Amino acid sequence: MRLAVLGTGGVGRTLAGAFDQRGDEVRLGTRDPGAAGRDGRLADFLAAHAGVRLTGFEEAAAASELAILAVGGQHAVEAVRRAGGTGSALDGKVLIDVTNPLDFSGGFPPTLFACNTTSLGEQVQAATTARVVKALNTVAASVMVDPSSVANGDHDLFVCGDDEGAKGIVGALLEERFGWQRIIDLGDLSMARGTEMYLALWTRLMAALGTSEFNVRVAR
Repeated sequence: MRLAVLGTGGVGRTLAGAFDQRGDEVRLGTRDPGAAGRDGRLADFLAAHAGVRLTGFEEAAAASELAILAVGGQHAVEAVRRAGGTGSALDGKVLIDVTNPLDFSGGFPPTLFACNTTSLGEQVQAATTARVVKALNTVAASVMVDPSSVANGDHDLFVCGDDEGAKGIVGALLEERFGWQRIIDLGDLSMARGTEMYLALWTRLMAALGTSEFNVRVAR
């Protein structure tokens, strides 16, 4: 599959590398394609993943069948607009939104700059004609691509979105590529308010446990 991963930070690199290793054609989108020359971690990543091509956001989106938004939450809406917004580059394509509205301006633990009556996922959807599916935002990047690293994969991933077909595509992709077995569909995209607000607990769990390698299972 031709994939665009929008964002060159740790989450974006982890996802791009994992999809590349599984044989997908990956473009890593950035607002500054010249950044590799100034960012040692990005340069090392590209050297280790010769199949991943670094391009601008819009070029990456235009060449993709499916896109993944993996920038810092404060840059999410801008990145989607740069990638095509309501234009042809993303129009009608599935866009997996893994971002969270975390605000670290007051230190740790972070607050949320969107919550209760809106979500970052909904704001992203308002900025694009892509079919947005909120997913993967409740686990660390390493767990996103290797759920078996926690409890042999016996834990839950939450997805939500307004397009049923798009959610089906995302669920099938995450199961096939990474082995996610327990995926709970929460409903429409307004449910992203819940998964994003969970980060208030997630960040505190990370501090208490001393690791980001964990997840939750819903028991009933």
